[in-house]
Amino acid sequence: MGRPFCFPPRPCSVNSTVVRACGFVALLAVIVVPVAFGQEPSGESEWPIIPSNYPRPSHPATRASGPIVIDGRPDEAAWEEAPPITRFIQSRPNLGYPATKETIVRVLYDDEAFYFSGILYDDPENLTATSLERDFQPTEQDVISFVLDTNLDRRNCFLFYINPYGAVGDAQAFDDMRVLNYAWDGVVQVETQITDFGWTMEIAIPWTTLRFEGAEGSQDWGFNVQRRIRSINESSTWSPLERREYQPKVSRAGTLTGLSGLEQGSNLWLMPYARGSVASATAATADEVDVGLDLKYGVTSSLTLDATYRTDFSHVEVDQLQVNLTRFPLFFPERRNFFIENSGMFEFGDGASPREYRLGVSGRDLTLFHTRRVGLSPGGELIPIVGGVRLTGSVGQFEIGALAMHTDEVAGRAAENLSVMRLRRRMLGASNVGFMVTHRDLAGEEGQPVYNRAYGMDANFRLADHFLLTSYVAAVESSELESDLKDRLALRLSAGWRDAFWNTSVLYRRLGAGFDPGLGFVRRQGINHYYGTFGVHPSFEGSGIQEINPYVTIDYFTNLESVLETRNVGGGLGFNLDDGSRSSLTYEHSFERLFEPFQVSRSNLSVGVGDYQTQAVAFSHRTSQARILSANVSLSHGGYFDGNQTSYGVGGVWNPNRYIALEATFNRSEISLPDGDFVADISGLKMLLNPTTDLQMNAFVQYNGITDEVVSNLRFRFTHAPLSDLYLVYSERRTAGGSGDPERSIAVKVNRLLAF
Repeated sequence: MGRPFCFPPRPCSVNSTVVRACGFVALLAVIVVPVAFGQEPSGESEWPIIPSNYPRPSHPATRASGPIVIDGRPDEAAWEEAPPITRFIQSRPNLGYPATKETIVRVLYDDEAFYFSGILYDDPENLTATSLERDFQPTEQDVISFVLDTNLDRRNCFLFYINPYGAVGDAQAFDDMRVLNYAWDGVVQVETQITDFGWTMEIAIPWTTLRFEGAEGSQDWGFNVQRRIRSINESSTWSPLERREYQPKVSRAGTLTGLSGLEQGSNLWLMPYARGSVASATAATADEVDVGLDLKYGVTSSLTLDATYRTDFSHVEVDQLQVNLTRFPLFFPERRNFFIENSGMFEFGDGASPREYRLGVSGRDLTLFHTRRVGLSPGGELIPIVGGVRLTGSVGQFEIGALAMHTDEVAGRAAENLSVMRLRRRMLGASNVGFMVTHRDLAGEEGQPVYNRAYGMDANFRLADHFLLTSYVAAVESSELESDLKDRLALRLSAGWRDAFWNTSVLYRRLGAGFDPGLGFVRRQGINHYYGTFGVHPSFEGSGIQEINPYVTIDYFTNLESVLETRNVGGGLGFNLDDGSRSSLTYEHSFERLFEPFQVSRSNLSVGVGDYQTQAVAFSHRTSQARILSANVSLSHGGYFDGNQTSYGVGGVWNPNRYIALEATFNRSEISLPDGDFVADISGLKMLLNPTTDLQMNAFVQYNGITDEVVSNLRFRFTHAPLSDLYLVYSERRTAGGSGDPERSIAVKVNRLLAF
């Protein structure tokens, strides 16, 4: 039994003068007695400190002297034997100043697990926790979170975060937070307690959840802790971060030292599932009963093998509807966990750049491997996946990703073999060079092979901490393409500078007219693309405005004969406020040259060949999502080829407590052309119920005004054991007027994790 649970209450808030006084006293304490708190002296003489100049802190891990009971009360004697971490420095709102509320965290470990506890002082009436679901949105509520860089490569890590009512989230971060993957789930045990002085928590993470090198000797891990206090929009960390940086940026993390005698274990997970479904005669799927198996095996501490047989995604939420008013294809994000997990290893293209740089492109423009090309038709219908394997991880300085899948024949579509190979070499700290190959093949008519192969090399160099150089070159080979290599080639070169004040970049891309990777996504082909932007991010502590962002941009597209097709010149002004709300105002002057006519969405209107010049202004505002009722609004008006377009959207979230959330959205685009008018409406209503952390129910209803259809999706999820779930899913698609037979299906799925 532990000692009685009794922590003395502490002050919950202080004014800025007291903050500076307490900071000075804390500074003296750290200088005089650093060993007692397990932290290094900072060396700064006054506040605020500059995060980039702050020495990397370290903290000793302590082996538990007795058993730890995970009940949210860190009152066992072993916790008292572990030195505390108490020094936290703000990244928001007052960069470089000490946190305004006290936090005490400790770290323990034994032969079974890694343990982390927190005592978090605050007025319990001010605690904000808006959800009990797994992998909740952490930015809009009170959380304590920490990262573990188990290979100490300062690039990749595991992230765990907990809110005051015991909801837990976890993720993997790759390449110094360039990719953050919330689809990864680990086995953890979490409990929290609300007290009269704030809240407390404990978490146990079994060693089989993590990937590390087992060894008899001592080892060090990258480590950082962050606390977010939503009532005052404050974020503070043990190892300080810049305002634009987020906790999974492990190149800024501290070091957890002295972990010894760790053993990884067998690291074998099996997850069998069984599913049954019933569908109406009009639905795309049929009645069926099916079983399958997923396997995960830790080949080494940093290399993981995943295998799947008869892969099933019947429990995945439906796509959010979009309206396409351009002449280019839409990009839909991946929602299937198997493909989201470890997806950072397969990033290649315009989505591979760090998110804090404004480079004018993203993965929605070009990605060499888009996982929605596996097991999904262009229209989003499911294609049965017979099975597949994936190997991801690192060996020394090399990051490896390999995937092979086989899909079944369905509805006249031939069976396919799909494979991807990714290799990336880390170098010069945060820089890397890499190579990627994708291959897709099937049997065509009369047994003739039909294939599409894409391959490319990329290089990303981060220099002087703020300067970024990114590049790639890629090409496509196909049984259906006979053009010259230059028509099947894509290349990019970009440079950017991003620090606490400046944000500027330039980019050049060339995409051949025949560049069509069979497993990728390309929004626009046959172009030369030039982009440039210049902006600043001044901060205004104490004014209520956390940061403003004025900027100008130019986007310039020509065809491969250097004839101008698109030119966008504009600028904007953004505001980030201390309470978490945001506003932006933009202006754009555009030129478009059409060589071919195109039809506007699914209307009977078309835009003809010619040159068009337009102007447009747009405004958007989003209130703080930490409030019970939050809202967002957007409005834009301007030219649309030889007509006009007015678009507006409104949305709101009602979140009265952690058990329920109700979200409503409405977006309308009104197009006026010489040949007529066109209105596109998209609306949605989503309700989420979380009676407990193990029980989730949500309903998502969408209306598409273009097709006059209502799409409904109801999901029930019960977690009956760690990472083991029971799903009940109902889907329906019908015309709004009630004509015709609706498409309906209902599916029941149960899986169970078996860990060895």
